Amino acid sequence: MAAFGATAQRTHHAPRAKHVIFLFLNGGLSQVDTFDPKPALSKYHGSPMPGGNPRTERTTGNLLKSPFAFQRCGQSGIEVSEIFPELGRTIDDVCVIRSTHTANPIHESCLFMMNSGDIQAGRPSMGSWLTYGLGTENQNLPGFLVLCPGVPVVGPPLWNSAFLPAAFQGTHIRNDEKDPAKLIPNLRGAQAGSDRQRRQVDLLARLNQLHAAERAGDPELESTIQSMEVAFRMQTEALEVFDLKKEPESVRAEYGEGDFARGCLLARRLVEHGVRMVQVYYGNGQPWDNHDDIMVHKKLAAKSDRPIAALLRDLKRRGLLGETLVIIGSEFGRTPSVENSAAVSVQNGRDHNPYGFTTLMAGGGIRGGTVYGGTDDFGFKAVDKPAHVHDLHATALHLLGLDQTRLTYRYSGRDFRLTDVAGNVLKEIIA
Repeated sequence: MAAFGATAQRTHHAPRAKHVIFLFLNGGLSQVDTFDPKPALSKYHGSPMPGGNPRTERTTGNLLKSPFAFQRCGQSGIEVSEIFPELGRTIDDVCVIRSTHTANPIHESCLFMMNSGDIQAGRPSMGSWLTYGLGTENQNLPGFLVLCPGVPVVGPPLWNSAFLPAAFQGTHIRNDEKDPAKLIPNLRGAQAGSDRQRRQVDLLARLNQLHAAERAGDPELESTIQSMEVAFRMQTEALEVFDLKKEPESVRAEYGEGDFARGCLLARRLVEHGVRMVQVYYGNGQPWDNHDDIMVHKKLAAKSDRPIAALLRDLKRRGLLGETLVIIGSEFGRTPSVENSAAVSVQNGRDHNPYGFTTLMAGGGIRGGTVYGGTDDFGFKAVDKPAHVHDLHATALHLLGLDQTRLTYRYSGRDFRLTDVAGNVLKEIIA
C-alpha cells in the first residue's frame, strides 16, 4: 500500500470516488425526529413500548412521539423532518440508510466504532486507512484533515493512525477562527524566510536519514521526516485554501454562518485541492446528546441543515459530487421512548440507541433518492436489511476502489483491517 511519500496509489479496482467528506453530528442524532418517521409513536404516545421499555444506557419511560412533522421531499418522495427543510430539497442526491446499527450504547465506544471500526481505542481511523491505502493527490497539504472548533468526546484518538505509520494520522484544525493565519498558527516562521527554512528542513531531514540508516524500518523516524516536509510545503498552499474570503460572497451566504458552516465550505475547498478525507465535527463535546429535551434538535438542525445542503449543491455544481463520497451521521441514534432517569431535569428527551439509527450517504457512486433498510414500528431496532457500521466502512472503501479484505496491515502477529473480520458491501445503494 502507500509509502511514506503518500503519493496517490493504485486501487484494487476502478474507483467511483476519490475523496470522502464525513459530516459528524456528534452526540447522537435522533432518527425518529429527522429521517425515520414512525406514525406508531404518535398513535401510542405515552404508552409503554410493547415488550417493555427499551434498556440502553439509562432508564427510559413510555413512548415519545416526535414533536416535528415529516413531509415527502423531492421526486423520490422520501420523508424528511421539518427541521431539515434544505436537506429535504436535496434528498434526491442522498441515500437514507435507516438500518445502521452497532452494539454498545456508550459515546466513547460508538465513536471509536464509527471512526475506526472497533469499540476500543488503539485502531487506525478511517481517514488513516484511506491515506495509507490511497495516498493523497496534493503533497502540499495533509491527506486527512479534521475540522472541529475544539474537540469532540475522546478527541485525537478518533483520528489517529494507531499502529499505522504516523504519517497517515489526521491533522486537527480548529475551525473557530476566520483568519487562516490563526486557523493554522505558527505555519510560517517569523524570523526565517522560505529559503532559509528549506535549508533547515533539508539539514534536519539529512540528520534524520542518517539516524534512520542505523535503525532500518523505524516508522516513527520516517514519519517525522515526512511530517516536516508536509509542514514546510503547507506554507505554499494552506493559507490560500483556508482563506474563505477567496470565495464569492454568494457562496459564503449559501453556506451561512458558524463553525459548522465554515467547516463544510472548507471541506469542499480541501477536496477540491486534492485532500483525500475531510471530517467535520459539528462542535465540541456532544451537542446532539439531548437526553433532557429533544426540542434542542431543532436549534442544532437550524445551524447544520443549510450548510449540509449547500455543500451537496456546491459539490454538484462544480462536478465534484460524483467523485466525493459524503457521509452524514452520528455515533448512534436515540430511543423512541422518553428518558426518565434521575440524570435529567426535563423529561422530554431520549436516551442513546445503537440498535437502529440513520446514516446518510451521497455522491461518490451512491444511488441518490433511495432509502435502504428500516427499523421496527417504533424506530428502536434495525429489522429490515440491517447495516452494521462495518458494512458502511466496507461500502465506503469499495467506492474508493479498495477491497476491504486486502487493505490490511501486519501488526502484533496478525493482519488488521478497518472492518476487522466482518463487513459487507451494500451493493443496493451503489448506482
